[in-house]
Amino acid sequence: MNNIVTLSGSPSELSRSEKVLHYLGDQLIQQKFYVTHISVKDVPYEDLFTGNFQSAAIKNITQKIQVADGVIVGSPVYKGAYSGVLKALIDLLPQDALKHTPVLPIMTGGSPAHLLAVEYTLKPVLATLKAHNLKGLYFLDEQIDKQHEIPIIDNNILQRAKKQVDYFAQMVEGTSTQALTTY
Repeated sequence: MNNIVTLSGSPSELSRSEKVLHYLGDQLIQQKFYVTHISVKDVPYEDLFTGNFQSAAIKNITQKIQVADGVIVGSPVYKGAYSGVLKALIDLLPQDALKHTPVLPIMTGGSPAHLLAVEYTLKPVLATLKAHNLKGLYFLDEQIDKQHEIPIIDNNILQRAKKQVDYFAQMVEGTSTQALTTY
């Protein structure tokens, strides 16, 4: 069974980004993937604030990410970029934490003006961790209803998201197959 990590960069308890991540994770579980959800809220703020590379929480997150066959990273757009707390966590990960790993970047925001935040902020920082970035997804706040079981309420956007998650799943399965055959 392939191992997927969803990583939420939202510090909010009622996050649209996190709701979408959980939904996409559930879609992958239905496809027989094992999904682990990690949130920046799981990390003691002291570890993030002081850059504590040696903390148990950071070591645990690092281990989960490094053994993952694929990672989905989600963040709300804050001031035209991903959240600062996500950046604080990324700064504590090893430089090659996502080496050869398919990564699906996802962002949510209140305006179409921030659509390129995925391309110009999130994907480049993930590339510094050697991620194999896939085409990202951007959701407007108005396309998400946190109260629904299926939070993506725009059917066209939902179909696009499902298509991209299916592609992500195919990439992960290909990566896992290649990794098994090279040993």
